[in-house]
Amino acid sequence: MAPVRRVALLSLHTSPMEQPGSGDAGGMNVYIRELASALAEAGVEVEIFTRSTYVGQPAVEHPDPGVCVHNVLAGPPTKIPKEELPGLLHHMVEEVEQIRQRQPHGHYDVIHSHYWVSGIAGLELSGLWGVPLVHTMHTMAKVKNLLLESGEQPEPRRRELGEHRIVDGAARLIANTSSEAAELVSHYGASYDRIDIAPPGVDLSTFTPAFRARSRTERGIGPDTFHLVFAGRIQRLKGPQVLVKAAALLRSRRPDIDLRLTILGSLSGNKEFNLRRLVAEAGMDDVVTQLPPVKAPELAAWFRSADVVVMPSYSESFGLVALEAQACGTPVVATRVGGLSRAIFHGRTGLLVDGHHAADWADTLEALYDDPVTRDDMGRAAAIRAQSSGWQRTAAITLESYHAAVDNFVRPHLAGALPAS
Repeated sequence: MAPVRRVALLSLHTSPMEQPGSGDAGGMNVYIRELASALAEAGVEVEIFTRSTYVGQPAVEHPDPGVCVHNVLAGPPTKIPKEELPGLLHHMVEEVEQIRQRQPHGHYDVIHSHYWVSGIAGLELSGLWGVPLVHTMHTMAKVKNLLLESGEQPEPRRRELGEHRIVDGAARLIANTSSEAAELVSHYGASYDRIDIAPPGVDLSTFTPAFRARSRTERGIGPDTFHLVFAGRIQRLKGPQVLVKAAALLRSRRPDIDLRLTILGSLSGNKEFNLRRLVAEAGMDDVVTQLPPVKAPELAAWFRSADVVVMPSYSESFGLVALEAQACGTPVVATRVGGLSRAIFHGRTGLLVDGHHAADWADTLEALYDDPVTRDDMGRAAAIRAQSSGWQRTAAITLESYHAAVDNFVRPHLAGALPAS
């Protein structure tokens, strides 16, 4: 088995240093940073390449021992819509190559790209450097396009074509779940024998079930309050509008419930999506509290303060929030989609809901309110189950994928992999 000592990890469209829950930053950002740290603990040097987004940003950052982040200068030093990033691919590849040439080692054993923009760049760099590409999709255009609501813009055709090119050219593909692996096969013609399944992990030193009562008291949550928490980007795909409607319906049918809903996150994507207006129209201003995204320790405290964490997503490749909440001893109610159906053990650590009808969600939440014993049992079971899901496991599977990629690599002729425009 050929050793893997140094990895070039591409996350060109979003930085692992970004605050999750804001802009385009979410579970993938947490995934990349935690995976890099766990790989470094296992003895692999990790260099992350991402695009610089503000004037004066350091060229290199060192978030953890053995991990460095290169902020690549490409395009204007500001955040731009990810839809515009394909136009900067040539520039980003050139800058990454310049950075490699300046490194004393000058060599990487593996390229690991995340999301399709980085995957296309990874194909070009794979051909240029003569090393294998391992790719993690996180989300897929064809899957997202199957779940569009009326009036929403589909993912562009060039993304679908790009993802097909990545599937054909990558040495290995890493999926979060077996469901995602099946989607790679059915939608993109991937071969099962080139797919490795590496479920995301959770920081078990931060997301713990201890001090739940104190977390509630510190956040002003009374002992008899039924507290629901939503954490994530504020966009239709994550479904906060479903939760607001369900909570309003629950309140109208059960005025005896002292209901409180906390939403942690900021607007992402479609700027016309106005959650505050939806809350006001539902007459829920006195029930709903909207707060900006918070750091991991504070997020864990909010999860511990909740009776239920709610994830009415339309699509999730995994749903890291579900695992983090369960590690805090809180049951999760989520849509039966994608990785959520694997992250949650239905009936044991939480409940899965089919579809997005507000009445179904209200029924599920009401049943949990009326059965606090089951709710507590689910929370305890969730915390126990999460103990086997540390990031070290994810890193070990990923490292096996790297070794397989290196051992079976035949240098491809991929020059010109980038689109002409």
